[in-house]
Amino acid sequence: MIGSGSVPSHGAGHRSRRRRVRAGLRACLPTALLLPLIGACGDTGGLAGAGATPTASGPVHLWPGRAGAVVPPADPGGAPPEYVPGIAPVHDQSVHGVDPAALVQAELRAHPNVRTGPDGMPPETVAAIRECGTDGADPKKCPVLTPYYRDLTGNGKDELIVGIEYPDQQMSVRVYTADAQGRLNRIMATTDTVISVELAGRDVILRVPSGNAGYEVNTTWSWDATQRSMLPTWEQIVRVPGTGPSRAPGPSPSPGSTGAAR
Repeated sequence: MIGSGSVPSHGAGHRSRRRRVRAGLRACLPTALLLPLIGACGDTGGLAGAGATPTASGPVHLWPGRAGAVVPPADPGGAPPEYVPGIAPVHDQSVHGVDPAALVQAELRAHPNVRTGPDGMPPETVAAIRECGTDGADPKKCPVLTPYYRDLTGNGKDELIVGIEYPDQQMSVRVYTADAQGRLNRIMATTDTVISVELAGRDVILRVPSGNAGYEVNTTWSWDATQRSMLPTWEQIVRVPGTGPSRAPGPSPSPGSTGAAR
Protein backbone atom coordinates (compact mmCIF):
# COMPACT_ATOMS: atom_id res chain seq x y z
CA MET A 1 0.00 0.00 0.00
CA ILE A 2 1.28 3.34 -1.03
CA GLY A 3 1.39 6.02 1.60
CA SER A 4 -0.21 9.41 1.18
CA GLY A 5 3.15 11.14 1.23
CA SER A 6 4.45 9.22 -1.78
CA VAL A 7 2.18 10.83 -4.40
CA PRO A 8 3.53 14.37 -4.04
CA SER A 9 7.03 13.03 -4.24
CA HIS A 10 6.27 11.22 -7.53
CA GLY A 11 4.55 14.34 -9.01
CA ALA A 12 7.42 16.59 -8.02
CA GLY A 13 9.81 14.39 -9.96
CA HIS A 14 7.68 14.75 -13.12
CA ARG A 15 7.47 18.51 -12.64
CA SER A 16 11.23 18.72 -12.16
CA ARG A 17 11.86 16.77 -15.34
CA ARG A 18 9.40 18.98 -17.26
CA ARG A 19 11.19 22.11 -16.02
CA ARG A 20 14.54 20.70 -17.18
CA VAL A 21 13.07 19.93 -20.64
CA ARG A 22 11.61 23.44 -20.95
CA ALA A 23 14.93 24.98 -19.87
CA GLY A 24 16.72 22.88 -22.48
CA LEU A 25 14.30 24.04 -25.19
CA ARG A 26 14.85 27.68 -24.22
CA ALA A 27 18.62 27.20 -24.41
CA CYS A 28 18.32 25.69 -27.91
CA LEU A 29 15.89 28.34 -29.18
CA PRO A 30 18.43 31.11 -30.06
CA THR A 31 20.56 28.62 -31.98
CA ALA A 32 17.50 27.41 -33.87
CA LEU A 33 16.57 30.99 -34.77
CA LEU A 34 20.09 31.70 -36.03
CA LEU A 35 20.13 28.73 -38.38
CA PRO A 36 18.11 30.50 -41.13
CA LEU A 37 20.47 33.53 -40.91
CA ILE A 38 23.54 31.35 -41.17
CA GLY A 39 22.04 29.53 -44.09
CA ALA A 40 21.32 32.88 -45.81
CA CYS A 41 25.00 33.94 -45.76
CA GLY A 42 25.59 32.26 -49.09
CA ASP A 43 22.67 34.03 -50.80
CA THR A 44 23.29 36.67 -53.47
CA GLY A 45 23.92 40.02 -51.84
CA GLY A 46 24.63 38.49 -48.45
CA LEU A 47 27.85 37.99 -46.55
CA ALA A 48 30.50 35.83 -48.17
CA GLY A 49 33.99 34.80 -47.18
CA ALA A 50 36.83 36.58 -48.99
CA GLY A 51 39.21 33.70 -48.59
CA ALA A 52 42.53 33.63 -46.85
CA THR A 53 44.11 37.02 -46.10
CA PRO A 54 47.72 37.34 -47.30
CA THR A 55 50.26 37.82 -44.57
CA ALA A 56 51.42 41.44 -44.34
CA SER A 57 55.16 41.99 -44.54
CA GLY A 58 56.94 45.17 -43.60
CA PRO A 59 60.02 46.65 -45.28
CA VAL A 60 63.31 44.96 -44.49
CA HIS A 61 66.26 47.25 -43.86
CA LEU A 62 69.17 45.92 -45.92
CA TRP A 63 72.73 46.39 -44.69
CA PRO A 64 71.68 47.96 -41.38
CA GLY A 65 75.28 48.45 -40.28
CA ARG A 66 76.10 50.72 -43.22
CA ALA A 67 76.49 54.43 -42.48
CA GLY A 68 74.00 56.09 -44.84
CA ALA A 69 74.02 59.53 -46.36
CA VAL A 70 72.83 62.39 -44.18
CA VAL A 71 70.03 64.72 -45.31
CA PRO A 72 70.80 68.26 -44.17
CA PRO A 73 67.92 69.99 -42.36
CA ALA A 74 65.81 72.40 -44.36
CA ASP A 75 66.42 76.08 -43.91
CA PRO A 76 63.62 77.22 -41.57
CA GLY A 77 63.57 80.56 -43.36
CA GLY A 78 62.88 78.92 -46.73
CA ALA A 79 64.28 79.85 -50.10
CA PRO A 80 64.84 83.58 -50.68
CA PRO A 81 62.32 85.18 -53.04
CA GLU A 82 63.33 85.37 -56.70
CA TYR A 83 61.82 88.77 -57.35
CA VAL A 84 61.77 89.93 -60.96
CA PRO A 85 63.28 93.43 -61.18
CA GLY A 86 61.99 96.01 -63.61
CA ILE A 87 58.31 94.98 -63.42
CA ALA A 88 55.73 97.33 -61.91
CA PRO A 89 53.96 95.94 -58.83
CA VAL A 90 50.54 94.47 -59.45
CA HIS A 91 47.35 95.41 -57.65
CA ASP A 92 45.66 93.07 -55.17
CA GLN A 93 48.19 90.31 -56.00
CA SER A 94 46.53 89.78 -59.38
CA VAL A 95 48.92 88.51 -62.06
CA HIS A 96 46.32 88.48 -64.85
CA GLY A 97 47.43 91.85 -66.21
CA VAL A 98 51.13 90.93 -66.50
CA ASP A 99 52.54 90.58 -70.01
CA PRO A 100 54.45 87.25 -69.95
CA ALA A 101 56.82 88.28 -72.73
CA ALA A 102 57.72 91.52 -70.91
CA LEU A 103 58.23 89.48 -67.73
CA VAL A 104 60.73 87.15 -69.41
CA GLN A 105 62.44 90.11 -71.08
CA ALA A 106 62.93 91.67 -67.64
CA GLU A 107 64.57 88.46 -66.45
CA LEU A 108 66.89 88.50 -69.46
CA ARG A 109 67.99 92.01 -68.56
CA ALA A 110 68.62 90.95 -64.95
CA HIS A 111 70.60 87.83 -65.98
CA PRO A 112 72.30 88.55 -69.32
CA ASN A 113 74.39 85.98 -71.21
CA VAL A 114 73.43 83.06 -68.95
CA ARG A 115 73.52 79.69 -70.70
CA THR A 116 72.91 77.23 -67.85
CA GLY A 117 70.78 76.97 -64.71
CA PRO A 118 67.24 78.27 -64.15
CA ASP A 119 67.97 81.46 -66.10
CA GLY A 120 69.99 79.75 -68.84
CA MET A 121 68.69 80.16 -72.36
CA PRO A 122 70.01 79.40 -75.90
CA PRO A 123 71.23 82.51 -77.77
CA GLU A 124 68.69 82.07 -80.58
CA THR A 125 65.86 81.95 -78.03
CA VAL A 126 67.18 85.08 -76.32
CA ALA A 127 67.23 86.93 -79.65
CA ALA A 128 63.68 85.83 -80.47
CA ILE A 129 62.36 86.88 -77.04
CA ARG A 130 63.89 90.33 -77.38
CA GLU A 131 61.84 90.79 -80.55
CA CYS A 132 58.56 89.86 -78.87
CA GLY A 133 56.13 92.79 -78.92
CA THR A 134 58.33 95.07 -81.02
CA ASP A 135 57.02 96.88 -84.09
CA GLY A 136 56.79 94.60 -87.10
CA ALA A 137 57.59 91.43 -85.13
CA ASP A 138 55.59 88.31 -85.95
CA PRO A 139 53.72 87.26 -82.76
CA LYS A 140 53.81 83.62 -83.91
CA LYS A 141 57.61 83.66 -83.71
CA CYS A 142 57.70 84.71 -80.05
CA PRO A 143 58.91 81.73 -77.99
CA VAL A 144 56.87 82.84 -74.94
CA LEU A 145 53.64 80.85 -75.08
CA THR A 146 50.14 81.84 -74.02
CA PRO A 147 50.12 81.91 -70.19
CA TYR A 148 47.92 79.91 -67.85
CA TYR A 149 46.58 80.84 -64.43
CA ARG A 150 45.94 78.64 -61.40
CA ASP A 151 46.07 79.02 -57.61
CA LEU A 152 49.07 76.77 -56.88
CA THR A 153 49.99 78.13 -53.45
CA GLY A 154 46.55 77.88 -51.87
CA ASN A 155 46.36 81.58 -50.94
CA GLY A 156 43.24 82.19 -53.04
CA LYS A 157 45.17 84.11 -55.72
CA ASP A 158 46.14 82.79 -59.15
CA GLU A 159 49.76 82.20 -60.08
CA LEU A 160 51.12 82.95 -63.55
CA ILE A 161 52.41 79.89 -65.47
CA VAL A 162 54.71 80.66 -68.38
CA GLY A 163 56.14 78.34 -71.02
CA ILE A 164 59.12 79.20 -73.24
CA GLU A 165 59.90 77.12 -76.32
CA TYR A 166 63.55 76.15 -76.85
CA PRO A 167 65.11 74.34 -79.82
CA ASP A 168 65.00 70.52 -80.03
CA GLN A 169 61.63 70.18 -78.26
CA GLN A 170 63.04 71.62 -75.06
CA MET A 171 60.92 73.90 -72.94
CA SER A 172 61.29 76.14 -69.91
CA VAL A 173 58.36 76.17 -67.48
CA ARG A 174 58.23 79.04 -65.00
CA VAL A 175 55.71 80.00 -62.33
CA TYR A 176 55.32 83.44 -60.75
CA THR A 177 53.31 84.64 -57.76
CA ALA A 178 52.68 88.11 -56.36
CA ASP A 179 53.36 88.97 -52.75
CA ALA A 180 51.38 91.36 -50.55
CA GLN A 181 53.36 94.32 -51.94
CA GLY A 182 52.57 93.32 -55.52
CA ARG A 183 56.10 92.19 -56.35
CA LEU A 184 56.43 89.23 -58.71
CA ASN A 185 58.30 86.29 -57.24
CA ARG A 186 59.41 83.38 -59.40
CA ILE A 187 58.66 80.15 -57.49
CA MET A 188 59.48 77.60 -60.20
CA ALA A 189 61.87 77.39 -63.14
CA THR A 190 62.85 74.17 -64.90
CA THR A 191 63.97 73.23 -68.39
CA ASP A 192 63.59 69.83 -70.00
CA THR A 193 62.68 67.97 -73.18
CA VAL A 194 58.97 68.13 -72.53
CA ILE A 195 56.23 65.95 -74.02
CA SER A 196 53.46 67.94 -72.35
CA VAL A 197 52.65 70.04 -69.29
CA GLU A 198 49.52 69.36 -67.24
CA LEU A 199 47.71 70.94 -64.31
CA ALA A 200 46.12 68.68 -61.69
CA GLY A 201 44.60 70.54 -58.79
CA ARG A 202 47.43 72.66 -57.37
CA ASP A 203 50.19 70.61 -59.04
CA VAL A 204 52.16 71.11 -62.25
CA ILE A 205 53.02 67.82 -63.99
CA LEU A 206 55.76 67.56 -66.60
CA ARG A 207 55.86 64.53 -68.90
CA VAL A 208 59.30 63.91 -70.38
CA PRO A 209 60.85 60.97 -72.28
CA SER A 210 62.71 58.43 -70.16
CA GLY A 211 65.87 56.52 -71.03
CA ASN A 212 63.81 53.40 -71.79
CA ALA A 213 61.91 53.09 -75.06
CA GLY A 214 58.15 53.06 -74.56
CA TYR A 215 58.32 54.77 -71.14
CA GLU A 216 58.11 58.34 -69.92
CA VAL A 217 58.88 60.14 -66.67
CA ASN A 218 56.12 62.14 -64.98
CA THR A 219 57.34 64.72 -62.49
CA THR A 220 54.88 66.45 -60.18
CA TRP A 221 55.80 69.91 -58.89
CA SER A 222 53.98 71.11 -55.76
CA TRP A 223 54.05 74.19 -53.58
CA ASP A 224 56.13 73.86 -50.42
CA ALA A 225 55.16 76.52 -47.88
CA THR A 226 58.34 75.99 -45.83
CA GLN A 227 60.68 76.60 -48.76
CA ARG A 228 58.27 79.06 -50.39
CA SER A 229 58.77 77.52 -53.80
CA MET A 230 57.51 74.75 -56.09
CA LEU A 231 59.43 71.50 -55.56
CA PRO A 232 59.44 68.19 -57.47
CA THR A 233 57.51 66.10 -54.95
CA TRP A 234 56.67 62.99 -56.99
CA GLU A 235 58.35 61.24 -59.90
CA GLN A 236 57.30 58.03 -61.62
CA ILE A 237 58.19 56.08 -64.74
CA VAL A 238 55.10 54.98 -66.67
CA ARG A 239 54.55 53.08 -69.89
CA VAL A 240 53.35 55.17 -72.79
CA PRO A 241 49.75 54.14 -73.61
CA GLY A 242 49.48 51.90 -76.64
CA THR A 243 53.03 50.58 -76.42
CA GLY A 244 54.18 47.15 -75.36
CA PRO A 245 57.39 45.16 -75.00
CA SER A 246 59.20 44.55 -78.25
CA ARG A 247 59.33 40.98 -79.46
CA ALA A 248 61.91 39.34 -81.67
CA PRO A 249 60.40 37.91 -84.89
CA GLY A 250 59.91 34.13 -84.65
CA PRO A 251 59.31 31.41 -87.22
CA SER A 252 55.98 31.49 -89.05
CA PRO A 253 53.50 28.84 -87.85
CA SER A 254 52.97 25.87 -90.13
CA PRO A 255 49.66 25.59 -92.04
CA GLY A 256 46.86 24.48 -89.74
CA SER A 257 48.80 25.30 -86.60
CA THR A 258 47.00 27.32 -83.91
CA GLY A 259 50.23 28.68 -82.49
CA ALA A 260 49.27 27.59 -78.99
CA ALA A 261 52.07 26.53 -76.67
CA ARG A 262 52.24 22.85 -75.72
